[in-house]
Amino acid sequence: MQTIGIDFGTTNTVLAIPGTDGSAHVQTFRRGTEDFEAVRTALSFRRNPKSGGVPLAEAGPWAIQSFIELPEETRFLQSFKSFAASPSFTETAVFTRRYRFEDLLATFLDRLRQHACIDNLPGTAVVGRPVTFAGGNPDDALAHRRYDAAFRSLGFDRVHYVLEPVAAAHFYARQLTRDAVVLVGDFGGGTSDFSILRFQVSGKTMRADALSHTGIGIAGDTFDYRIIDNIVSPRLGKNATYRSWGKTLPVPVHYFASFSRWNELCLMQRPEVIRDLKVLVRTSDEGQKLQSLIDLIEGGASYELYRTVSRVKAELSQKDIASFSFRSLGVAIETEVRRADFEHWIGEDLEKIGSCVDDALNAAGLGAVDIDRVFLTGGTSYVPAVRRLFERRFPLDRIDTGEQLLSIAKGLALIGASGEMEKWSVNP
Repeated sequence: MQTIGIDFGTTNTVLAIPGTDGSAHVQTFRRGTEDFEAVRTALSFRRNPKSGGVPLAEAGPWAIQSFIELPEETRFLQSFKSFAASPSFTETAVFTRRYRFEDLLATFLDRLRQHACIDNLPGTAVVGRPVTFAGGNPDDALAHRRYDAAFRSLGFDRVHYVLEPVAAAHFYARQLTRDAVVLVGDFGGGTSDFSILRFQVSGKTMRADALSHTGIGIAGDTFDYRIIDNIVSPRLGKNATYRSWGKTLPVPVHYFASFSRWNELCLMQRPEVIRDLKVLVRTSDEGQKLQSLIDLIEGGASYELYRTVSRVKAELSQKDIASFSFRSLGVAIETEVRRADFEHWIGEDLEKIGSCVDDALNAAGLGAVDIDRVFLTGGTSYVPAVRRLFERRFPLDRIDTGEQLLSIAKGLALIGASGEMEKWSVNP
């Protein structure tokens, strides 16, 4: 094994290895009797007093199981890729130790390596990255430095970064039999990214040229935020008031903004956050609801809430109405969610995503009529309202999907085997 493709995603992570026959093979993992290829991008740290303060780390479904078994002794992190380009995120405390982003990433990938029974990693990694990193004012150079530190610590000598939609385009291009201009839309958890490439097919050889790339930090996690903000947060004291120095003031909304975002929710279990919320409880007109917010934060209800929201989104991709059922730590929310309401909540997000698609066309100097094929990938591409963005712009017979969770990793592996890694590598 000379090269490995690594699709480190906000929601899922996939590893792929190029085959000798020009194909790409995804690494399979096994837990019990279950085999799977896409691993949840989640980390857990269990308190371990016997190891001198070094917690026991786990990744993916093993992290989830560790957290479910002993939540009071386990710190659970998810969607931590969203911090990659954030200058405001420097480190997080896990019991008595502190972890930088690069420490979290290296720990996560090393646990995957062990679960995959890979003793020796290859010297070269081809790593996917979004066109635009998630977060406000993302710093690309900072993200690359953090990625570099993590991958170097794992023993990689060479690391090439490839835009995720470009990797997906190379995966899709294997089925082309003639020249085509392809627009790829990659919809993940943290970002929505678009690339337009021109492929020229000549016999068994293929030439590819990039025409444009655009991206925006709006995707599946943002849609989750809208569901939580509209259904859960009002039951936990959003829009409540409290008394201070004789004045009635609104409870700061940043608590609910953080609670509604997976990457920030996992960091709310800090003593100062809990302390400040308890002060608000004492003088709030909705003290009981705010206490429920505290209970959910301290009790580590993030994964159960994630499961509920994910289930609702999946149902709304198939049906007009979905049941929202969440019960944890004394909080019970039972309601129905209509697809029409969900699409209203994400309406502004969809407009921004659509504008990003149009920006890709404009940057390439093309109109919709000039696009021969459209390939949609990533888990959020299942959302009907996202697909309609493309159905309004392109004929239905030009739109393809397939292997939504695996296409990027396979494309990265194919680029790694192509001898053109330098051509497709990007730097900040």
